[in-house]
Amino acid sequence: MKKPDGIIAALAFAAIVVALTHLFGFRADLDVERTSVAGTPVTIFRKADDGPAPAVVIAHGFSGSQQLMQPFAETLAQNGYVAVTFDFLGHGRNPAALPGGLTDQEASLRALLAELGAVADFARRLPASDGRLAVLGHSMAADIVVRYANENPAVAATVAVSMFSPEASARSRNLLVITGALEPGVLKEEALRVARDVAPGAAKERVTYGDFADGSARRIAFAHGVEHIGVLYSAESMTEALSWLNAAFARHGSGFIEARGAWLGLLFLGLVLLARPLTRLLPQVATSPVGRGLRGRAFALAALAPAALTPLILWKAPTAFLPLLLGDYLLLHFGLYGLLTAGALALAPAKKPSGGVIVSKARLALAAALVAAYACGAIGLAFDRFVTAFFPLGGRAPLALALACGTLPFFIADEYLTRGPAAPRFAYALTKICFLISLALAIALNPARLFFLIIIAPVILIFFVIYGLISGWTYRQTNHPLPGALALAAAFAMAIAAVFPVVSP
Repeated sequence: MKKPDGIIAALAFAAIVVALTHLFGFRADLDVERTSVAGTPVTIFRKADDGPAPAVVIAHGFSGSQQLMQPFAETLAQNGYVAVTFDFLGHGRNPAALPGGLTDQEASLRALLAELGAVADFARRLPASDGRLAVLGHSMAADIVVRYANENPAVAATVAVSMFSPEASARSRNLLVITGALEPGVLKEEALRVARDVAPGAAKERVTYGDFADGSARRIAFAHGVEHIGVLYSAESMTEALSWLNAAFARHGSGFIEARGAWLGLLFLGLVLLARPLTRLLPQVATSPVGRGLRGRAFALAALAPAALTPLILWKAPTAFLPLLLGDYLLLHFGLYGLLTAGALALAPAKKPSGGVIVSKARLALAAALVAAYACGAIGLAFDRFVTAFFPLGGRAPLALALACGTLPFFIADEYLTRGPAAPRFAYALTKICFLISLALAIALNPARLFFLIIIAPVILIFFVIYGLISGWTYRQTNHPLPGALALAAAFAMAIAAVFPVVSP
């Protein structure tokens, strides 16, 4: 390893160690117990050796998992509460499917409410609980916890994060609504509507209205500088939720606020930087660079035509063939997009190579396996541990294999298009922008079915950046686009299969 690579590796390793020290340190002095309630995976967070305290049941949103809600859980547990997270039906590690899907939302709603109720009853009966209860939910779960609280007088307070709920009304007991300042205006207006229930015409942010004693307390807060996912990592969100529950239960905690956002950024920065010197250890697959690297009109056609044609072709196509909500559409979108890109590559005039290129199949397989192991193992493990589910376990594994039928054509064609000596500068970034625009067009054409893809779009963008850097370094070392393409296809297939809800017929 060359000296600059050694320095990069040392800096990356230091960043990873520092980040992990802080991320694991957030749960220092906490007892963390994993169990299940009627098959639902549940995690209990509580301060070691503390006496009985109110239980707070914390619910994740659509396509989320209980890992996403760890910042709230650890903040509240460090302040003396018994925090309970869980995976909804069809989400995360929950082995049971979500009934209804998008076709029968009433069935889905009934199942989710029943599951929340079972976890809430369990939480109240815990030895560490004093019997009092609060609920906190994000996005989809914000509506679920509001509905549950409205029908269950045992709930003393509710925290709804990124809420849009027709059930949030004057009868909602002690309701705090937290919305990211960068979220759509409709969510901010929904929050203001809640405050106007008790303060008609005069509702303001960060003003508490009503009275905790009779359950009429209301407050709204817009967390600065964050959107739909960032609101879950905002120190303002944690502070507002903690203060609200302290007021509802007349408690005073340590004031600890978990702010993991910066440390998560440092962790993934370290993992990406470490990939740079590691890719230099990969075997050279081809004796000279392999790749089409189209330019000019040929590149424009290969980049733009799939982006425009894919959503139009799939607009009316049946997409209910996988028990993975929206996963079937993404399989088709990735797959068709890749085939159209491959077609554009095939139609483009090819330059004859000046000399023969020797490709070692054994080295290609080894390089692909090593890159995939790092992309899915090291980075995937960090994502699964600190962000949300990444590994498609149990019945999700076959779904990952099915999704690879779409991600493989896309990433193979894209890597051949954007790699090579003749490839335009920023070709990789340009094709990814085109893909995201293509998804946006698909959502605009079919918002009723594909609206929730908006939630996953930022994650796809982050994956494109992280894995794109790794695939670029891989190409420069191996001289071949396939090792990076295969690793990216595997990582995306696994993530999609793990994130989107599994639904019953």
